Formats: sequence, structure tokens, C-alpha cells
Amino acid sequence: MKKITYFLSHPIQYFSPLLKELAKKTDLQVYYFSDVSISGKKDIGFGQNIKWDIPLLEGYNSTFIKNYSSRTSLNNKFLDVFNPGIIKLLFDKRISIIIVNGWTYSSTLLCIVFGRLFGKRVWLRAENPLNQELRKSKRVIQLKKIFLKHVLFNLFIDKCLYIGTENKKFFEFYGVADSKLLYTPYAVDNDSFSKQHTALQKDLQTVKLNLGLPAEKRIILFSGKYIPKKRPLDLIKAFNELNDSNCALVMVGEGQLRPEMEQYIKEKKIANVYLTGFINQSDISKYYAVADVFVMCSGMGETWGLSVNEAMNFRKPVIVSETCGSSYDLVEQGMNGFTYKEGDIDQLAEHLRKLLTDDVLRIAAGNRSYEIIQKFSIPVIVNNIVAASN
Repeated sequence: MKKITYFLSHPIQYFSPLLKELAKKTDLQVYYFSDVSISGKKDIGFGQNIKWDIPLLEGYNSTFIKNYSSRTSLNNKFLDVFNPGIIKLLFDKRISIIIVNGWTYSSTLLCIVFGRLFGKRVWLRAENPLNQELRKSKRVIQLKKIFLKHVLFNLFIDKCLYIGTENKKFFEFYGVADSKLLYTPYAVDNDSFSKQHTALQKDLQTVKLNLGLPAEKRIILFSGKYIPKKRPLDLIKAFNELNDSNCALVMVGEGQLRPEMEQYIKEKKIANVYLTGFINQSDISKYYAVADVFVMCSGMGETWGLSVNEAMNFRKPVIVSETCGSSYDLVEQGMNGFTYKEGDIDQLAEHLRKLLTDDVLRIAAGNRSYEIIQKFSIPVIVNNIVAASN
């Protein structure tokens, strides 16, 4: 059994199920740079202290490396973490493969550089979609070609683990050969969400009422931080344009844009909009269960959007902006939902209208979502990693 060492910034609710399954088929050791997600420290995006209410460390071996950074939150900044103890860890001759996520943090680059110097096989998993990369300035792209194509990917990385179509194109754009590419689709715990879907179907009306939502209205669902990248106001504007009293808009999340959202709702006198505040993992499934349509309207920086995966496990039609990395893999236009041009409020409202007024289409689209998402699963990731490691 191959020994795989996975270095991650902090425990992440989306990654823990993957690590648990990977530990069953490999000799896995996980090292974390920070404990921010389990110690109840402030999350920049949500704008409040966050502590996830599901186990993030069960089912696999993990260790926290001493972090010398004075920063108390993570925001993808180079010195958010600094863990020089990594160098000593990589002396271990039993380590043959190390996996890292991205190259943003100083500690991740320590893993990559010293992993290569000490003769380890260095695997890099990243999320960057090419469609967003090409929107950057020519100068930035040229500088990144020097760093990524000619240095990082060429001299230090053995395998690039891509999560979807646009991410694969990103690696290819920066010169990564097909022989160095490994498919590890972005996935959530499909089995867990599917079981929750089945359990919650027994009495959806009661679930709705317990959430304080109108039992007789169709639910449009947003799930994410109220931050510029997520563009939550786009959906509120589209809902206002939809102007359908039979529908309610539920915005699951929290963040810096809440005052602006509340002001817009007040000025336009928009009824049936619910801003829930932060919802922890143990309750999020209830909102997916009662939703009729799920919308992700994010812009630049939304490299994938795993809440789309979650909604599809609940057999929901999805509307996703073309900027989101997942839109190229998870949305079949007119079949399980729609994509639309980022910021096009009219188009978003029209797609909402189609799905909310056509029961046959909406139900068929939801069922197709469930079929599609089965291919984006943790077992596929694990099997591909195991096969490549051998």
C-alpha cells in the first residue's frame, strides 16, 4: 500500500469525506497548516466566527503542524500560514507521494520545493478554470507562464490533478502534458446527501414550516457567502424582475453585502425574500430538500461551486453563471437547468420563469441533475489516485 501524504491549509467540510475514503485504500497521513475551521475563529467571507458542526477529523490520520503566522484567519494570502516544520517532515524516507492544493500559501510552496529536493513525487491539485484565467491581463498571463509553465509545473510537479473541463484546459494552457494530468473530479459526499434527500422527502411541508418558510410557495435557493464574488444581488434583482407571488427566494448565507441586500429589498419593496444568516452543515440539507430551483450566480473567483453538486444530489434543476467552473461539466443546457452570462439579470429571470412555470421540465431537470452528479463522486477520485500511485 502506497504511503500518501496530503498537505492542506485547514480542515475543510468538503474534503474530509474524501480523506476518509482515501485512507481506506492508501497509507494516508494528512498534515494541516492551521486549525482555523475547528477552533471557531473568524471566517473572512461570513464575517463571523465559524465552527463547523460535523466531524472533520474522523476516519483518517491527521496532524497540525505548528503555524508561526500571527494571522487568525485564512484568506488565500501568502503568509496566512507559515509552517517551517514541513521541511523536517519531508525527510521521512517512507513518504513517496505528497499531494498539495494550489500554490497560494508559503507553506504549500515549502512542500513543493522541499518535496522535490528530497526526491518525493509531488502531486498538485488545483481548481483554476481557463475561462477565468483568460480574463486576466496579458501581462499577468505572461508572468504566470514564466512561473507556472517553465518553473513550477515543469521542474517541480509530477502530476497535476484536475477537477473538471476548464481546469484541465488551464493546465494544458500552461504547458502540462497529458501524461502528467490526472482526473480527480470535484465532488461532495454523494451518498450522504442522497440519504438525507430520501429521509427528508417524507414530510417536506413540515420541513418547510420548521424552517419558517411558506409551505405553499415554490422556493428559489441560493447558498453561499454574501460577498462580491458570489453576486447575491444579481439573484435578488432577477427575483424582483420575475415578480411571481407564488415564489419565495431563500438566500442561505451571511457576509459583508447583507446591508446592501437588505437596502435593495427595502427600496424595491420585494416580498418573500428570506436572508437566513449562516447555516451550519447539519441543517443545510433541509434547505436543499425544500428548494424547487437552485441558483449559483457567481463571478470571477468561483473556480467551481460545490453547492451546485450538493443541490444536484437533491434532484434539483440548477441555474449557473457561465463564469463558474462547474457550469461546463454539471449543466446540460435545457436538460438539467441552464447556464447564463454572468450579470445578465434578464436572462437569469427568464430561466427562473421557465423552470418555475413548467412542472414537467422542472421535475425532469431535477432527475437529470441526479444522474449527472453520480459521475462526480469521491470513489472516482480515490480510484484514480490509487491507480496512478501504483
